[in-house]
Amino acid sequence: MRPPRCGSVGLVMRTPAAAFALSVALFLSLPAAAQTTVGTTLGTTLGTTLEESVAPGRNYDKAEFKLWLPSDVASVQAIAVLVPGSNGDGRGQVDDPVWQAFAVKHKLALIGLRLTDKPHDQGFIEEYVNVSQGSGQALLDAVNAFAARAKHPELATAPFLLWGMSAGGEFNYEFVCWKPERVVAFVVNKGNIYYTALAPKAARSVPGILFTGGKDLEFRTNTITGLFAVNRRAGALWALAEEPSAGHIVGRSRDVALVLFEDALALRLGDGPSLKPIAEKSGFLGDIKAKTFQTIGDAPAPNYPTAWLPTAHVAERWQWLVTEKP
Repeated sequence: MRPPRCGSVGLVMRTPAAAFALSVALFLSLPAAAQTTVGTTLGTTLGTTLEESVAPGRNYDKAEFKLWLPSDVASVQAIAVLVPGSNGDGRGQVDDPVWQAFAVKHKLALIGLRLTDKPHDQGFIEEYVNVSQGSGQALLDAVNAFAARAKHPELATAPFLLWGMSAGGEFNYEFVCWKPERVVAFVVNKGNIYYTALAPKAARSVPGILFTGGKDLEFRTNTITGLFAVNRRAGALWALAEEPSAGHIVGRSRDVALVLFEDALALRLGDGPSLKPIAEKSGFLGDIKAKTFQTIGDAPAPNYPTAWLPTAHVAERWQWLVTEKP
């Protein structure tokens, strides 16, 4: 059965007392079915919430999706896709005030997802992150359904900002390799299982940050470092960012990712559906060993891996993470 639908409510709540009273009044005024899909968060603009599910596919069991759309957005510029860790449920992330504020500021939709594997004997190997085998199409099918239901046809072709933790970053990486033309920017975030080593050339042109934790499992950090090395040598516009005291946690990675996403939107969105490329020489080089950065210009690069960073702002936040300065 398709989940109930609801319309958007375009109100900003000014004080906690007024917000509570208004939220209750609005909630009780809705039909009972619609009450299950309206989320209200004090201090934020109300929005439309819709849910979709896709039938099990070749490389996944469950595929469930939740959309949050700011009520005052006439046309969505992009979609932030929020992907949880292994077999987790990321649908609740669309209710996070940080993501909602970011969506309002940049005219984004938010989609949180839940993907799970079919039972198999090596549970640490997430098969659903191999997006080209079915799970990626499940996401696109859900986006198309949301576009029709929300009466926002631009969602069907809107580009993605891919956020995720652990297996969420694995999904992001494989999605960029599969549909690079659809991705504004992405992160890898301390995951372990990847199905593609050398990414396609178009994927290497999508700005991304690969996060590791200095206290995470060496299996994970070594894998991500290797992915970065082989693709960076081939010209990938990516950065490696190790947070020295972080284990298998989000840590500071979301703070840095938000800056990457903000600047990538400004650099890559144009008047048409195609994303604008970024010239490598327009960015900054991060010295992973010295934890410093500089403009690229015409200076020769060091003969060891360096981080590529699209703007000075992103470079500053990268340095903030790798040095763990307050």
